[in-house]
Amino acid sequence: MTTDNMTTAPEQNTYLNHNDSNSQNEPMLIVDKLSIVTNAGVTLVDELSYELRQGQTLAIVGESGSGKSIASLALLGLLPDSLTVAGEVKLASSAGMDNLPIINNKKRNAALRLIRGQRIGMVFQEPMTALNPLHTVGKQIAESLHLSAVPKKQWREKSIALLDDVNITDPADKLNRYPHELSGGQRQRVMIAMALAQQPDILIADEPTTALDVTLQHEILDLLDTLKRQHHMAMILISHDLNLVRRYSDDVIVMRQGQTIEQGQTAAVFNQPKADYTRTLIRQDFGQALSFNDEHNQQPVVLQVNNLQVQFPIEKSLFGATKCWFNAVKDLDMSLQKGQALGIVGESGSGKTTIALALSQLLSNQARVNGQIIVNGQDITALSKRELRTLRAQIQMVFQDPFASINPRMTVMQIVEEGLLVQGVNKPARQQAVMESLATVHLPLEFAQRYPHELSGGQRQRVALARALIMQPSLLILDEPTSALDSTTQVTVVNLLREIQQKLQISYVFISHDLKVVRALCQHMMVIKDGMCIESGRSEAVFNNPQHPYARQLLQASVI
Repeated sequence: MTTDNMTTAPEQNTYLNHNDSNSQNEPMLIVDKLSIVTNAGVTLVDELSYELRQGQTLAIVGESGSGKSIASLALLGLLPDSLTVAGEVKLASSAGMDNLPIINNKKRNAALRLIRGQRIGMVFQEPMTALNPLHTVGKQIAESLHLSAVPKKQWREKSIALLDDVNITDPADKLNRYPHELSGGQRQRVMIAMALAQQPDILIADEPTTALDVTLQHEILDLLDTLKRQHHMAMILISHDLNLVRRYSDDVIVMRQGQTIEQGQTAAVFNQPKADYTRTLIRQDFGQALSFNDEHNQQPVVLQVNNLQVQFPIEKSLFGATKCWFNAVKDLDMSLQKGQALGIVGESGSGKTTIALALSQLLSNQARVNGQIIVNGQDITALSKRELRTLRAQIQMVFQDPFASINPRMTVMQIVEEGLLVQGVNKPARQQAVMESLATVHLPLEFAQRYPHELSGGQRQRVALARALIMQPSLLILDEPTSALDSTTQVTVVNLLREIQQKLQISYVFISHDLKVVRALCQHMMVIKDGMCIESGRSEAVFNNPQHPYARQLLQASVI
């Protein structure tokens, strides 16, 4: 696998041509009436059926909680025993079609151990929870190579080649890094490299581009498509991004609440959708960002940043002194008025999240931060820890990966009320505030007693948003808040954020790789590359007439 081979993928335009050449092929995977039911009798997946052939990409789309991810986890026996799985799954072998033991029993795991990774590989949605935080990237990739019987002396060479294939810069250096030292996009690409290490026959990609900017989304899916053809694989692509599904899949299944709403060739489904729900997904409308008159533009400045610089230590002396620093953010200025939103866009690793952490004063022990960060007239970089603690309620943050940022041992009620608990608010008032906050983010009140693992990715993100809003902040920093959400939920959340912005006059710093969401929510935007602002201005002006070549490239990649 070489990167030279990968570069031709976009020009070949073969994404929708696999069916014609493979229509006579025997199926690699047959799923027949797959059903998944809870102990309480709730049907999560209802008789899902499909066939998957060599070279084919089958996309499964649907809103959060539709059953698209657990239907694929069932193939590998990765669901808890509390769920009852029924139906039949067959996997092609040299002897014909073998039945996979998907029904819960003691023999299932032993039988599927030879299937997982080697026959059917999987790229999970949330890399921070799927990667081991205690092991380096090199050790985790080596584990996959070991399982595929690669000699130990070749592990480093193969690992570097895999990271190079998934477009990670300086792969030799990244082998020695831990997951928390990588950006969200880099972690996702490490997971893809691990899945490809065992060269499976079928690759299940569960939201493989969730954490990536638009240019890298196409690079990664071009890469997966090329590898699929080179190694005669098939792929199941689980995604909420309909633009990507339309371009990179041959067939599509649309699911809603466990039901198969529509199924067929991708071109036919998109050109002539039969179901109203499918038409709703395709014609998603995020609306327009709030427009303000001249009088509103005289609103007070909530955030003023002057000459912000963030440096991380990358080399230390024998006695622990830092010898070399990496400049993650360089001389950044920004200004944000009350009730307005500033979008920050840029490629993975450009420094977007570092800016968010610096604004939240969450980098003090990890990095050297210089410059002024003035919130409501106070320079928070000059405050003591006690003074900063009292200001925390004014600055809240919603992180990119909700499962990694909320305590898995706490209920939703405990997670959302935690900030009020620290402030000493009494229990009845806390509970009432939690109920109002959950209603604000469109979560049922009964969710208050659930734990994070009982929620879908989109539901967990809304819990994180509720936790921030309950503190009634004047500045809300949102780091990829819609990246894990399906398209319908994205529209709901964007409309919700716009409504909150208008009613509560909260200011947003909105970090995202989804440019259509930025355009629909933010009055102003900045384009970041290599830690520097290369273009800024009113959002519509930047979208309609970008000046910098990189900004033009980024905006063009968002339009298919």
